[in-house]
Formats: sequence, structure tokens, C-alpha cells
Amino acid sequence: MRHLDNEQIGAVVRVVKVHGSGAFRQRLLEMGFVKGAEVTVLKNAPLRDPVEYMILGSHISLRHSEAAQVEVCDLAEEIGDNPYNGTTDTLVDEMDPLADNVLRVALVGNPNCGKTSLFNFVTGAKEKVGNYGGVTVDSKTGSFNIDGRNVELVDLPGTYSLTEYSPEEMYVRTFMRDNHPDAILNIVDAGNLERNLYLTTQIMDMNVPIVIALNMWDEFERSGDTLDIDALSRLLGATVIPITARNGKGVDKVLGAVMHAIDNSEHKTVHKNVNYGDSIEKALLSLEAMAPGLNRYTLLKVLENDSHAQQELHLGRTEEQAHAAIDRATQLRADIEREYNDDIVSVVSDLKYGFVRGALAEVLTPNPLSDKSKLGYALDVVLTNRWLGLPVLFLLMWFVFQTTFTVGAYPQEWIDQGVAWFGNWIATLMPEGTLRDLVVDGIIAGVGGVLVFLPNILILFFFISLLEDSGYMARAAFIVDRIMHRIGLHGKSFIPYLIGFGCSVPAIMGTRTLENRRDRIITILTVPFMSCSARLPVYLLLVSAFFATNQGVILMSLYLVGIAMAAFSAILLSKTLLKHDHTQFVMELPPYRMPTARNATLHMWSKGSQYLRKMGTVILAASIIVWALGYFPRHEGMTQQEQVENSFMGRMGKAIEPVVEPLGFNWQMGVSMLTGAAAKEIVVSTMGVLYTGEHADEDSSTLKAKLQTATDEQGNKQFTPIVAYSFMLFVLLYFPCIAALAAIRREAGTKWMIFEIIYTTGMAWLVSFIFYQSATFIQSL
Repeated sequence: MRHLDNEQIGAVVRVVKVHGSGAFRQRLLEMGFVKGAEVTVLKNAPLRDPVEYMILGSHISLRHSEAAQVEVCDLAEEIGDNPYNGTTDTLVDEMDPLADNVLRVALVGNPNCGKTSLFNFVTGAKEKVGNYGGVTVDSKTGSFNIDGRNVELVDLPGTYSLTEYSPEEMYVRTFMRDNHPDAILNIVDAGNLERNLYLTTQIMDMNVPIVIALNMWDEFERSGDTLDIDALSRLLGATVIPITARNGKGVDKVLGAVMHAIDNSEHKTVHKNVNYGDSIEKALLSLEAMAPGLNRYTLLKVLENDSHAQQELHLGRTEEQAHAAIDRATQLRADIEREYNDDIVSVVSDLKYGFVRGALAEVLTPNPLSDKSKLGYALDVVLTNRWLGLPVLFLLMWFVFQTTFTVGAYPQEWIDQGVAWFGNWIATLMPEGTLRDLVVDGIIAGVGGVLVFLPNILILFFFISLLEDSGYMARAAFIVDRIMHRIGLHGKSFIPYLIGFGCSVPAIMGTRTLENRRDRIITILTVPFMSCSARLPVYLLLVSAFFATNQGVILMSLYLVGIAMAAFSAILLSKTLLKHDHTQFVMELPPYRMPTARNATLHMWSKGSQYLRKMGTVILAASIIVWALGYFPRHEGMTQQEQVENSFMGRMGKAIEPVVEPLGFNWQMGVSMLTGAAAKEIVVSTMGVLYTGEHADEDSSTLKAKLQTATDEQGNKQFTPIVAYSFMLFVLLYFPCIAALAAIRREAGTKWMIFEIIYTTGMAWLVSFIFYQSATFIQSL
């Protein structure tokens, strides 16, 4: 028995069977790894794993361990073809498009098919984001007007199929069931019809009005292939229209076709469905008689033993009726599997691809002189080259990182100066007192704390959009996946980790490029261990004050500790709370395409506005709370230093002193860490107030001198090199700032935000404790 992982580079083989079970096997079937499909082994990643394969014109990345699940044979071996049985007709009753007072159109398609480009063009990205409880996958809703009618357009997550194995698939299924769209606009990549039309076959079985938009038609025309669009429309029973979404060509025509399909649905219509052959068709008729009212798609899923489809059987039926239908489906499924000598999921997938191949054989004429497998992948000669891939990746990431935080520093400084000027101006208009302090130091400073991150977020997501739209993001994941896989993560986690060295907030938001929720959560929880730029002032102050030599080594060691802690935590989480699911990795490497400034700008503004709406209010409220803790209770005649010491924050610092004392810290350090919750830069400023009586920065010679000479009541120095390094370790590892916590809450949920606070603070205490006690013991020898 031969397996795909053992095949040499350049080998061309035929799929016999995909072994295993669960989500990974289902995903491979959906992506075309069905009986008889040809697979070409293209190349190893620069680190030798994963491997790039070509199937159905798509480039797919699989790890060696997962390619071992695919049984293959030589092209010359006869293993039988998947039959083409044509279509069967279903009479569908009339619908009332305005039954819920909304005309609703769902955008459905594969990832990388240009679905969101169409959405942005039609709606201008005037969107609202929605999701279901407990689900992090989002849809975007916008609207457009046509012929005086307002239509709601819903951009659903990209998905290869409508099974039950991924959050994206379940989101689309749940939306279809609960919202009953009046029409489905199925976006299909015209350059990859065979793979994209697999999803179309599932949509056809839902018996909802459907219009098919063949996107990237300009690329298809350049390839020299020809397609009989009218014949394809007849075979699929749906209007098929070529479009180029990124420039809007054909979009008006496709929207008109959608409205025509909705109008036609007010009368009885005939829908075409895939004909699965006598055995399955008879089984579907048998189940329909026992469960009238369910559409053909749901009945087929019941036959496939889909748990969510079986739950739908219980709606509007007695338990006895539902169980009778499930028992009947079990019996029919066993008969079909005996007939085909294969499991039902593989049988249905094979038949769907058999239909797609048969239909395309009638309507598609490939250009014999065109090599489409190379047209969109020419840059891979350099970008995924064994020797050049990693250097180019790091150079590109350095450019993105440097530009984001260097260019972003200018508007950040302007915002800081603008907020400070506005605060000072307001202060001159208001009388002294608590209200003025609240407005100036609480609200205005809090607004500044929200706005200061916006430039970095806008620039970062502009670059992320360019990387995703061009196709390079998938290559970056392909190149570093072997490293990330060692700590239980997907290669795409590399990008947020890298961005985390600049700022955790955009890095956490950047985890949305990860399709798998488990990988997303682990990455979100471990990104804050990457030492962000806000911690740097603390390091510069203490390193310059207490380490006369090897300052660069000391500074670098902190970054390495953060990386090691992120890797350790990722491994720990993947083996405990978020156990690694080996069924989740299979990645498409899309062809390179030229991104458009319009899409990148819309994407950038969408993320920026989400940040302001969703996290800005939380950051503002939390900043005011931190200010209030350091402001109250007020004491007349006290210096600023004495006021902070006797505030609620000062009392909290003294309360936690017994907890931090084993780390070498006193109450002043405890207060500094607590105020660092608002922003890590504030740690230095707070230390300046507590030790010198005035605000200070990392360059303050007065603060450095005071720290070097400060003593406790027994005359012992409060700060030594050991204490300074222990304090820097704690600042490196303990919970991130309010803005980052708000981002964690937004992306992962309140539960994981609370876990992050407890876990990171616990790890910070443990690491600092071990270092301080060990170093003190060694020093005493």
C-alpha cells in the first residue's frame, strides 16, 4: 500500500482512498482528494515539512504525517471513475421574499474566491459584524439599493463545504437554517471550477434561489480556456454570470440576476439537484416520506449520519417519528456502504465530484497551450525557495514590523501632543478640583489611551490585507509551519507573534487570520509574552541604572525569556486545556494576485472602526478606574508622592507587599506594577512619582540615582542588579495592559481574559521568585 507522504518531488499519482476519520479526512475529501483524482508532488517547504501538492488545479499544503493518510497508486492503474448521473428535478413551492420584511441575500463561497471584494464593492464596506453566541466566526452585513428596493447582503465566512467539522461550516449552516435567505449568491473562482463547484452542489440541494458569479473572469480569459456559460447554467439550474469583483465588472448584472431569481421564487419553481444514482435517490425518497418538510440537503446529511441534521429531525416531530427516521437512515446507510464498499461520506463526495467533472467535461474547453499551474505561482521560485524562503520572509516581516511602528510613531506622537494640548486647554477653562482632574487626567487621558493605538492598528491591517490578498500570508505559514507545529500551533501564528514585539493589541487582533479557533485562542493567550515596545522604557531605565556592562546581553535575555515562555505556554495549553486536534491542518496556497489599494484601505478602516467601537469604550472605562484608584481618597496638604502612597492604589500596593516581597519587591514596586495595568509605560512614571516626587521617564538621571541609593528601614538597598532583573522579569510576564486585555476579551471572550490575567501573573510571580531566590542564594555562597 502506497501513501502520498512517501512520493518523490515531481511524482504524479492517483488517489485511491483517504484513511482516518473526522474533520481532517472530511476536509481532504472536500478539497478534491477523492478516488481517481490526480495529485502532483511539487516541493517541500524550506524546513522540509509541510509539502506542497497540486490537485484539481489547486496547490495544497499538507504535513508529512497527514499526507500519510492518503493512499495512492500509479496513474496507469485502473481504480474506476466516479459516475456522472446528471441532475434530477425538484418542484419547490412558492416563497414570500418579504415574509420577515427584509430582502436578504447570502454571499457564499470558498476562501480566496473574492467574496469579500464583491461585498466591499457593493456595500462600500458599510457593514455591521454579527455572530452567534459562543462562536467567534463573524459574518458581515451591508445593504444596497436596486430598482428602489433595499436589499440586505450578508458576507458569510469562506468555507469549502457545509459539513459540521469547522466553525465556519457550522456558522453558514446555522445562518441558512435560522435566517432563510431569499437568495444565495454563490461566488466561484473561475480559474478553479472543479473544486469550487463542490460547494455549489451542496447549495443546489438546499432548494433556495441561487445565482452563480464566476469571479476573476479576467484571469480566466487570459488563460485561453473557453466556457459555455449558457450550457453550465442549464446543467446547474441557476443563472451563471462572469464578473471581476475587484473592479466591479459584471457586478450590476449579477445583482439584477439575484433580484430576478427572488421575484421568480414567488411562484412554484423547478430546482435542479445532483443525481446521486438509484440507491441514494431511493434512500432520500424513503427519508422524505418519513420526514416531510426537510430539504434535500438536510435529508442527505441525515443519511450521512450528521449529528446536527439529526437534531433538525426532532423539530416539529415526535420523538418516536424522529427516531424512526434515524433508524431508517442507519439501515439505508449500511446498504449503500455495502454496495459501494466504502463509507457514506466518501461515496457522496465521490459522486459530487463525479457530477462536477461530468458537467465541466460538457462545457469547459481547456487551452492546451496554457499551463495554469505555473501562471499564478511563478513567484514561488523565490518566495518559497529552500534557501531563500526564510530570509525573504524575515526581511518582509521586518519591513512590515518596522514600518508599522516607525511610521506609526509619528501620528502616535501627534495624538499624544494633541491630547496633552487639549487637556491643558480644558484645564485652563475649568476651576481646580475633582471634576477638572476627572475630565483632564481621567477622561481626556483615557481617550488618548484609546486613540494612541489606532495608527499602529491601521498600518498593520493595511499590510495584513496586502499579504492576504496577494496570497503571501499562506506562504509565510507554509514556510514556518514546522517550527510552529512543534509548539502545537499553525504556521500562521508566526505573524501575530512577530507583531507582538511592537504591540500586543494589533497582534491579538491579527490572530483573525487563523481559521482554527483552538490555534487562535492559544496564540491570543501567548502573544502577550512577546515583549512589546511599551515595556522597553522599564528595561532601559533599570538596565542603564544597574548593569554597567553587557547591557545588550541583559536586554536580549529578556526577549528570549518571553519567547521561551510563549513556547512553553503554547505547548502546555495544547496538551491540557486546549488539547491539540491533529485533524485541523490542511491549507490552500492560492495563486498570487495583485492586491488593490481600495480593498486594503477598506479592510484597514473596517478593523480600525471595530477597534474604536468594541474596545475603545472598555479601555476608556478602565483607564478612568485606574485614575480614580490613584486619585482617591484626597488628602489636603499632601505632596503628589504622599497622595499616591495614601490613595486606594497605594493601599493596594501595600496590601500586596507580602506577596511580592519573596521576589525582592517593596510596596512602591507593587504600586508601579498595578498602575502598569493602564499602560506599561506608566510603570516608569509611577516610579518617578514614588521615588522622586515628580513624573519621570527612562532617561531621568534623577530617578536612576534615587533608585541606586534608595534603602529600606533597615538601611538595605531596595534595588540591586538581582532585584532589578527580577522586577524586569515580572514586568515582562505579568498580565498585559488594559487595551490588550480588551482585545483578548473581544477576540476570545471574558473567560479567557480572566484566565490570561491569572495565568500570566502566576507565571510572572513563579519565574521572578525562582530567579530572585536562586540568584540571592548563589550570591550568598
